[in-house]
Formats: sequence, structure tokens, C-alpha cells
Amino acid sequence: MSAESVFGSPVSKPRKSVLSRIAKRQAAGHESGIDYSQLPALTDEQLAQFKRAPKVLVAARIDKEVCDRLMKYGKGHSTRINGILRTVMEGTR
Repeated sequence: MSAESVFGSPVSKPRKSVLSRIAKRQAAGHESGIDYSQLPALTDEQLAQFKRAPKVLVAARIDKEVCDRLMKYGKGHSTRINGILRTVMEGTR
């Protein structure tokens, strides 16, 4: 996707709503007012800690009912499956 296609296409109603709320908050001065100027910049070593864990493509057979439930919430069902598995995995440590 190019910047031209993003900025050249019309804005959807949900996106307009979000942008409108953000603009109203900014106009009303609801910013946190936190001064970050005294915070030191992160080092390369610190930034390296925030890399995403590598992903592995897998094929799994799951019940249709489970799949339907996960897909009911829209795109991102693979991310939801990963989150559920991670929660269970961390809970059994």
C-alpha cells in the first residue's frame, strides 16, 4: 500500500469518527501535559529488547465452532489464537 493510496482515498465513517474525537480532545487541551524533555533517549541495546518474537507459520485443525467464534470479531483471528495460546502457556508455568 502506498502513501498515495492511503491519503488519496476517502476517509471511512469510523475513521472520521476517531479523527473527530482526537481533534476535539486536542482542541480542548486534554493532553497529559507531561514534559518528556528530561528523559534520556533509549540506547540501541534498550531498543533491541523491544523486537517482536519471530513468528512461525503453522497449519492447525480446529473445530468449526471455535473458528467461527474467533472470526466473529473480524480480522486478526490468528493474532487472537496466538494470544489465547500464550495466555494458557504462561498460566501453566
